[in-house]
Amino acid sequence: MDHILPTGFVEATEKVLLASGVASKRVIRWSHSPRMVALYEWFDWLLPGQFEAFAYRKAFCEGQARMAIAAGAGQVLVLGAGYDMMAWRLASEFPDVEFFEIDHPATAGLKAKGVAEIGQPDNLTLISEDLGERNLVEIMQSDTVWAQSTQTVVIAEGLLMYLPSAAVKELFRRCETVTGPNSRIAFTYIPTGVDGRPDAGRCTGFMLWSLKMRGEPWLWSIRPEELTSFLKELGWINAPDYPETNSKYGVERFGVAMK
Repeated sequence: MDHILPTGFVEATEKVLLASGVASKRVIRWSHSPRMVALYEWFDWLLPGQFEAFAYRKAFCEGQARMAIAAGAGQVLVLGAGYDMMAWRLASEFPDVEFFEIDHPATAGLKAKGVAEIGQPDNLTLISEDLGERNLVEIMQSDTVWAQSTQTVVIAEGLLMYLPSAAVKELFRRCETVTGPNSRIAFTYIPTGVDGRPDAGRCTGFMLWSLKMRGEPWLWSIRPEELTSFLKELGWINAPDYPETNSKYGVERFGVAMK
């Protein structure tokens, strides 16, 4: 995993988890233990390749952010950031770029506490909002730092599958509204299987049932061959030629939409 994950990923994540009080040093140590490794291996049996796929997913999103910055992007927006520390790490490396995160208040509040403890870069804005309750356009237009006409990269990692189809379409439309020319969205998604359900491989039925029981059902998926027409309808162009775009790791595929 270390050869896949971006440099500094693990260290930054452990820092913020400890500083926010979400995890103790004991829990961090346990996460590296043989017992936890055995749990990871069981998870990988259930969804072959998916544990390693999380690392590829992180590398893909950060790679797209870096490519976009190199191409002139002046803003990075991470949707549903959780405890991911990409924006925090890159903000110090790219002081002329503005970084934004949006997440549900339940998570965002704890993370903000941790980030304040370890040091918040001046060009990092943490936004505590429930996107199910408030429109993305309203949120970003009310932020005094956000520049709607600026070239931007939006990161939607591990998010779209949990949204209803109508909400996914609306999210792409709203991202188109609040970003400037040549912006992009880097996203991950679950492909639709032959039976019309999200395809989780050999254990699809069990996985969909268990996710539903946990209150986190997968609600949206799409056939890769339908992605181009889907994005075009929403004002975006499918960009399958970027590195790793449309690759499949575990049960997820990666995509990039260009404006």
